[in-house]
Amino acid sequence: MITGVVTADREAVVRVLVQGPTGVEREINGAIDTGFDGYLSLPPSLISVLDLPWRQRGRALLADGSESVFDLYEAVVVWDGLERRIPVDEAQTAPLIGMSLLTGCELIIQVWPGGSVTISAIQS
Repeated sequence: MITGVVTADREAVVRVLVQGPTGVEREINGAIDTGFDGYLSLPPSLISVLDLPWRQRGRALLADGSESVFDLYEAVVVWDGLERRIPVDEAQTAPLIGMSLLTGCELIIQVWPGGSVTISAIQS
């Protein structure tokens, strides 16, 4: 189980450990973004610190109808106690956790400042 909190700005935030290939790791606060279908987005400065390997260019259709081109990297995250190798989108924003990382999970958010965020694996 992964737990977090809802901020004063009503963002559901959880802490996630992100690892680069050289052993550098950082614990980040990632905001849950149900409108993001990727795994994880990180700002360029953090991608650089972690020395994440570049994999390819990506394209996304944004909510305003415009298209965005971005770089995709690779990282390892510790998700519910397990290491997972995932693609990471480079974005000039605070870290975002997308729906692909949440696949196979139940997400419960108490939507008020200080409310709890719980992510649990779905038992099949």
